[in-house]
Amino acid sequence: MRLAPLAFACLLTSVSTAHAAEPITLTQAMADPDWIGPPVESMWWRWDGKAAHYTLKRAGATIRDTWQVGIDGGAPSKVDDAARAGLDAPALLDANGSRSAFVRNGDVFVRDMRSGALTQLTRGSDAASRLQWSSDGALVWRVGSAWLRWDGRIVSQAAVLKAEDAPGTPPKPDDLRDRQLRLIATLKDDRARRDAAREQAESWRKIDASRAPAPIYFGKGVEIADSALSPDGRWLLAVTTEQSADAGQGGKMPMYVTESGYEEFEDVRTRVGRNAPVAQTLWLAEVATGKVREIAFDPLPGITDDPLAALRKAAGKQALKGNRAVQVATSGDNGDAPTLRWNMDGRSVAVMIRAIDNKDRWIASIDLASATLQPRHRLHDEAWIDWSFNEFGWLQNGALWYLSEENGYSHLYTLDGTKRTQLTAGKWEASQVAVSRDGGAFFFLCNRATPGDYEVCTVPARGGDVREVTSLDGVEDFALSPDGGKLLVRHSSAYMPPQLSVVEAGGGASRQLTDTRSADFKSRTWIQPQIVQVPSKHGAGTIWGKYYGPASMEPGKKYPIVMFVHGAGYLQNVSARYPNYFREQMFHNLLVNEGYIVLDLDYRASEGYGRDWRTAIYRWMGKPELEDYIDGLDWLAQNKQGDRDRAGIYGGSYGGFMTFYALFNAPGTFKAGAALRPVSDWSQYNHEYTSNILNTPELDPVAYKRSSPIEHAEGLQDHLLIAHGMIDDNVFYKDSVMLAQRLIELRKERWELASYPLERHGFVHPDAWHDEYRRIHELFERVLKP
Repeated sequence: MRLAPLAFACLLTSVSTAHAAEPITLTQAMADPDWIGPPVESMWWRWDGKAAHYTLKRAGATIRDTWQVGIDGGAPSKVDDAARAGLDAPALLDANGSRSAFVRNGDVFVRDMRSGALTQLTRGSDAASRLQWSSDGALVWRVGSAWLRWDGRIVSQAAVLKAEDAPGTPPKPDDLRDRQLRLIATLKDDRARRDAAREQAESWRKIDASRAPAPIYFGKGVEIADSALSPDGRWLLAVTTEQSADAGQGGKMPMYVTESGYEEFEDVRTRVGRNAPVAQTLWLAEVATGKVREIAFDPLPGITDDPLAALRKAAGKQALKGNRAVQVATSGDNGDAPTLRWNMDGRSVAVMIRAIDNKDRWIASIDLASATLQPRHRLHDEAWIDWSFNEFGWLQNGALWYLSEENGYSHLYTLDGTKRTQLTAGKWEASQVAVSRDGGAFFFLCNRATPGDYEVCTVPARGGDVREVTSLDGVEDFALSPDGGKLLVRHSSAYMPPQLSVVEAGGGASRQLTDTRSADFKSRTWIQPQIVQVPSKHGAGTIWGKYYGPASMEPGKKYPIVMFVHGAGYLQNVSARYPNYFREQMFHNLLVNEGYIVLDLDYRASEGYGRDWRTAIYRWMGKPELEDYIDGLDWLAQNKQGDRDRAGIYGGSYGGFMTFYALFNAPGTFKAGAALRPVSDWSQYNHEYTSNILNTPELDPVAYKRSSPIEHAEGLQDHLLIAHGMIDDNVFYKDSVMLAQRLIELRKERWELASYPLERHGFVHPDAWHDEYRRIHELFERVLKP
């Protein structure tokens, strides 16, 4: 039967009203999130600035479709398959804004910004990356081990890197070979002719402008980790590692439920301290001659200092001699940009260098004539350098800009010669920096009002007042329009996954372009989290939190308490944004509807609160965070009618670790806890994360002993649920198995282990999500309800 439009609208209204009155169920909360509606994922401007493109996950699939919406309004539409060939991707403008370049499906395209004409420069199976315009309008990019250059007419091979000895390199001494050449004249003559032919070919190549430059050779004992060609094609920077370097022994993870029907094994990461990241070497090559020079790290201030000297001595280890080991090509240090940054004219280059112990980070330029480093900035931290807030780049006037936590919070600086200018300041953080088209201003994310309120801010490049451009509260990221006059902003809120809005670059009212939420999800009445400030009794100041509770409290009633612990450690969950833990937020709605109150804290170690908050856990993970949760528990009892004697705690990953830590180190405080995908022994986790906070087990055994829950399992007396995916390649299932054996040996009761054969660190199957949270719900109902 076909309904008339009015009847259909009435039906939709009645369905929405019914859903609004329905409390969320566990089945619905843990269902495939397609029912919520897809978040806007990647976004970019159409070349003419009149529309925005973005991607959405297709319902019931892992496919991402591209959508388009006009900036001036109108309904969004999916880009059909036939139109995909005309799509842009996030693009890079040339110096005067007349052309843009981008990579789509691995190939390079150039768009004329005046006519809209699109030119495809490459068509191949190897993906292009690292696009950069030169000041004269040429474009360079990398494909595999080669660099290509387009001069506006033709695409040519600009440089090829080879990890092998250059032709004509003298072989190692060998008596037998030398004897043959001395005694057999024909062999000696044949070799001489080959050498002469090769030398002549090399000579012709150098004087023939139509020929591609000869390959650049770095020796057969290395592996090439990264490279960057100057936009003018004259110079090449390269980063190498020793081919024989030992990266440490990886693990083998068993998989029991497989398509083959047999047990299978997957190679997985190394453990902390087994071994440290491989040291790197930096090289400068002159493309025309192939001459390669190593760039020494000796000029870096503090390069010979050993921040771990005291620990090394206490552990009976040999003292450090010479320079500390460093890495140059550290993925993600500079956001999506490389850590080898050429200026547009190709005359200046800056590199970011990080000590492998992660106590120092340097930014240095390079004198191309002498192939020597010129240190420009050093950031030192007795704990560890953050993986975020290391963005840097060049301004059009030749000045460097960079982010640094040197004053305790991430702020923006410029360095013009020796003149250093701090552009932002205060107890807030600047991130995601973009430079305006004319180089006269910076745009960036800021959380000036409160730690969880993110806006786009701007500041003049010469210095001046910082000004908020948006007033959306939950900005995720943004992109400047091709003409620099507008911002495309991706933002979210507590129950709104990321959406798109547009705002003038000068500020003003924003216009929302998308709302991808389903009618069902939008129609429901959700409990809005209250942003609260819990006073620390341990000298930490304010602990920010999200509180979920009933609209009106029943006088005289004490409410059972559930405390949630977010994962990662360094993550911010108390913000105006849509939470990473959206399922958990719906679960908190369910708990409140059933008579609980819930508190979610950004404990010490969380993101968004500056350097001291981040590093408060150095050498003792668990202790500051537990203090914060106990303070939160007291606050609930004093301010929200919380029943301190009926409190539970749960979380995943780092939150699972903290659940263990709380139950083992403060027995009786939390009557029940659910540890999901938890770390039980920090010596089993990866090097990059763990060594920052606890150093290594050999150097700092005290830090590992007091931080690893398995060392304190004898303290368990309350109810514990452990839930873990068996093919978790982040926190290994082995962590939970080891702890289970330890609890067996200690003859502990009141604990259980739930295993999920087809789940990794982040569960993806609704059945597993439902089973896990059914167990958590039953645990709290059984233990915390009177």
